[in-house]
Parts: sequence; C-alpha cells; structure tokens
Amino acid sequence: MIYDHCVIGGGIVGMASAMALLRRRPGSSVLVLEKETDLARHQTGHNSGVVHSGIYYQPGSLKAELSRKGAVATKEFCAEHGLPVKELGKLLVATDERDARRLEDLVERAAANKIEARRVSAAELHEMEPEVAGVGALLVPITASVDYVGITRTMRDVVERAGGQVELGQTVTGIQESGDQVAITTPGTTWRARRLVVCGGLQADRLARLAGLTSAARIVPFRGEYFQLPRERSGIVQRLIYPVPDPSLPFLGVHLTPMVDGRVTVGPNAVLGLAREGYRKGSVNRRDVRDIVTFPGFWRLARGQVRTGAVEMRNSLFKRGYLAAARRYCPSLQLSDLLPYEAGIRAQAVLADGTMVHDFLLEETARSLHVLNAPSPAATSAIPIGEMIADRALATA
Repeated sequence: MIYDHCVIGGGIVGMASAMALLRRRPGSSVLVLEKETDLARHQTGHNSGVVHSGIYYQPGSLKAELSRKGAVATKEFCAEHGLPVKELGKLLVATDERDARRLEDLVERAAANKIEARRVSAAELHEMEPEVAGVGALLVPITASVDYVGITRTMRDVVERAGGQVELGQTVTGIQESGDQVAITTPGTTWRARRLVVCGGLQADRLARLAGLTSAARIVPFRGEYFQLPRERSGIVQRLIYPVPDPSLPFLGVHLTPMVDGRVTVGPNAVLGLAREGYRKGSVNRRDVRDIVTFPGFWRLARGQVRTGAVEMRNSLFKRGYLAAARRYCPSLQLSDLLPYEAGIRAQAVLADGTMVHDFLLEETARSLHVLNAPSPAATSAIPIGEMIADRALATA
C-alpha cells in the first residue's frame, strides 16, 4: 500500500499534523509512525504543561502568531473533548529594578502581540499572592495549565476515527525518495507514502540527514530539571508564577506551575544534556555526546554563554542554588519542599555559527517536510502548527 501521507513522530506536533491532514483531505490515507510504545514520550510528556500566551515573542514572528492562535485552539480542543484546563493566569514577577524595566518592555510586546496584560503593583501582588514577593508584576490572564499527554492521546483518537493509522514501536532506520513516493524503513517493514512529514523532535536533525537533507541546524539537547512541592504546599500560589526572563536567553527561568492534577512544580533550569532521551540525572549517551563535541556551533554557543552555563550547572549540582533561584520571588520555600520530579529535555536547534534558532524552522526535499526546530511554545502552538504543516504538505502534493 502507498499512503497519501506518512508522519514520523507521535508527539503533539506530529499528531496535530496528522489530524490537520485528515481534516484538509477527508478520506485520504495517513500513517503515523512512532518509535516508542506510547505517544508523547519525550518533549510533549516532559514539559511544564503550560498554555502560553505568546507575550515574550517578537511581534510578527511565527512564534508570536502560532502561540496566540494555539492558546485559543488548545482550549477549544480541550473543551470539545472534555479535557481539563486550569485557566489561572500568570504573574511575571519583577524582583528588582532591572526586572521592572524589563517588565515595561513586555508591556509593549503584549500590546504589539494583542495579548491582554496589566501591571500589578507590589501591594496588589502581595494581596493576590501572599507568598510571592516582588516590586511589581505583570498579569497575563490567558495563561493556563493542561495535560499535553492527554491531548495527544485524544488527537490519536480523532485521527483514527477519521481513518488514519498509528503504528507504535516503529524506529525509522531509512528514508529514501524515488519518483512519486518515499520509502520509510523500520525494522522488518518498509512503508511507502506519496508525501512525508517528519516531526522528529530530539531526533529531527538525524532524520533529516537520513532523508538526504543538508541543513545548517543541529539539535543540541538542554536538560530541564524540575522539582515538585509536597501536597500540603500545593496552595502556596493560586496562579502560575514566573520570573521576568532574560531577553538574551531562550529559556524562561525557574517558575512555579500549578498543574491540572493539583501538583505544583518548580522549574525548569537549563543545563546541557548529555543524552537526548536520558531523563535520569547523570544520563550519558556516547553518540549524543560525540555529536555535541564535534559540532563547531556548540563551541561557539558555549563561548558566549560561559557565565550562564556555570550558574545553571551549579544549580543543577547543588539544590540550594536551585532553591535560591525560586526564593527570589517565593521566599518561604524551603529545601525540604523540593521533591523529585522527572526532568525534560528540550531540542534546541543551533546553527554552525553558534546561533540558537529561536523561531520555528521547516525545511523540505522534493517529497518530505521536516520540522527541524519546534521550540517552546510548540505544545501550545501544536494545532496551528499542524495546520501550517498540512497546508505546505498539500501545496506540493
């Protein structure tokens, strides 16, 4: 059988793409291949579960546009399918005057991105969140928490009801384009499709090279470590609490997130990952390390981030450093409050000159479309990303 479309990757972006393809072309044959034995096993299932507003992102960028659309689409999808949403709002807390100045930049960016946000004084902040300390804050009401694993599994149900096929345990070992089709090889099976969409996440660059695509971007994994608070401390905040981010970095800093299941997480930090899919502390994969150290772009990136990298590594090694980052805005937290929680690993595309790719990056061959960078807020933006991918895939079908 030759499928109309094959999607590699059973994370939220891959399933959203399959869903969009079937919505655009009802009755077409769509195959999803996922190497794990379940969906959403990597970035989708290891993030903070936040529906982002898009307030941080450069006006006019894909990030800004897709995040704004995605926040609405994600909540609508959850409402349609009876999935939980906690629309608590987010407070970006300024803890000093430098933060306060940066907050003003975010006020302007919110206006440019058409996102509702309002300034909160120190007194009002204390009234809203007695455990949070700061000289002021910015309230973003649209921010929410959801279960992205549950959303992805529900997307699978939608895909299968529309006639799509999802195959688990299918590690792709070969991609070969010829004539009017693409052959996708997995152990024991060769699947054929007229068009291929690759949403490979942490393996995106390797799958692109497997397909013969020469890209300047390489995946450098960053490990995001989290803690969770004891259940008796879950009422410490009523909203999502974020620090004001450093605009020179793509990471948002250690934050407090009330999740849909009632837990509150603290994190993440951002340290270099030595295994793309190794979630246990100390995980090392020789191939992944080799790819990092032989990539000139990594060393150029590292030279520009020595101080930041040292601070993040210190906080990873010593829990007191991590606690200090959170206590800047939540001073009542204690070392005993930081309980173990599974880490996540972010696939960050980096160019050969050391530049981190901050926006979405898609590249194509004659019959395949590769998502080479889907940074945060990819989970929030998954539904409109899927629509965009379907549009591009069908335009050349």
